[in-house]
Amino acid sequence: MDENWKIGGFGLYIHWPFCQAKCPYCDFNSHVSASVSQSDWQAAYLSELDRLAAETGDRILGSVFFGGGTPSLMQPDVVAAILERVGKNWRLRNSLEVTLEANPTSVEAGRFDGYRQAGVNRISMGFQALNDADLRRLGRLHSVAESLQALDIARKYFDRFSFDLIYARQDQTLSSWQDELKQALALGPEHLSLYQLTIEEGTAFGDRLAAGRLAGLPDENLAAEMFFATQEICDAAGLPAYETSNHARAGQESLHNLTYWRGGDYLGVGPGAHGRITVGNQRFATDTTLSPTAWLAEVQQTGSGEKSRVALTPEEQAVEYLMMGLRISEGIDIKRYSKLSGAAPRLSDLGQMGLVALSDGRLTVTPKGRPLLNAILREILA
Repeated sequence: MDENWKIGGFGLYIHWPFCQAKCPYCDFNSHVSASVSQSDWQAAYLSELDRLAAETGDRILGSVFFGGGTPSLMQPDVVAAILERVGKNWRLRNSLEVTLEANPTSVEAGRFDGYRQAGVNRISMGFQALNDADLRRLGRLHSVAESLQALDIARKYFDRFSFDLIYARQDQTLSSWQDELKQALALGPEHLSLYQLTIEEGTAFGDRLAAGRLAGLPDENLAAEMFFATQEICDAAGLPAYETSNHARAGQESLHNLTYWRGGDYLGVGPGAHGRITVGNQRFATDTTLSPTAWLAEVQQTGSGEKSRVALTPEEQAVEYLMMGLRISEGIDIKRYSKLSGAAPRLSDLGQMGLVALSDGRLTVTPKGRPLLNAILREILA
């Protein structure tokens, strides 16, 4: 079963759970804290890396991803210490990808040089919108001017960078999104993450929607028009979608995220971080305690931040591989899926309807089918 990491890749995810403020649409495990002992957190991360390396140190690590929360609140020397320990614990891919998520405030952009010196070689910035009024609505602490300044700094220090935008925002029209996306592409990114705003329960936006106080959200038809316009504009600019919400020039795809979607192995370190790890002939799902305070105490007191490790049956692995793999343009390997599930995927009329395609042993979702991915998955897994 070692083909999981040999075929799908092997990555490391580091979760930094702290933010300066909680965005009203965010349902990630992020927390606002008045003070954080960066030395305590560094020690906990290093302890976890040593524990996990004892099980997986024989494999080649392809990517490291600092996510959050807001990892650009980490001191660069903490990032450096983590990456130094990573290099001692694993053999590294010749072109190891090290990504750090950042907010484009001037304070955080001021740390970019330090991150580069620490070993980060790819920065992913959360722009979210390119007009100040919508940034305020989204609860963001930066302005468009700060975003553009951060982009200039990122270009100076990193060969690879990406930024995120959210569309289907309140009172957004199709033409205004088309103009905004073209403005974004004119900035010359080689990778863009473009997410449709979804309102999740338990968020501030979710509470407002339930109370009837979140006006101006686009209906399903307008949101679908925005999705198709996104594909058309990005395709024309040479950044096709290689995943449902991610666009890149050839060779600029996020290797770390491809590890998830290709069914590779990845280690999850930090509060609320999930992992998939193959040990011997068994693949496991791992998770960690959500509370930052509780997670830190567990690592300090027990030597492990892992809350649970659950063995996945071949059938469960097949379902995960299908659900993740059909998100990407390259799709899934039918033989690999059938080996796990015991049978080929049942496609019923999906092919005749032009929603999926089967070619050279791979199953893919067509551009026509991509907006209907959830329905396609339900049909295949029924």
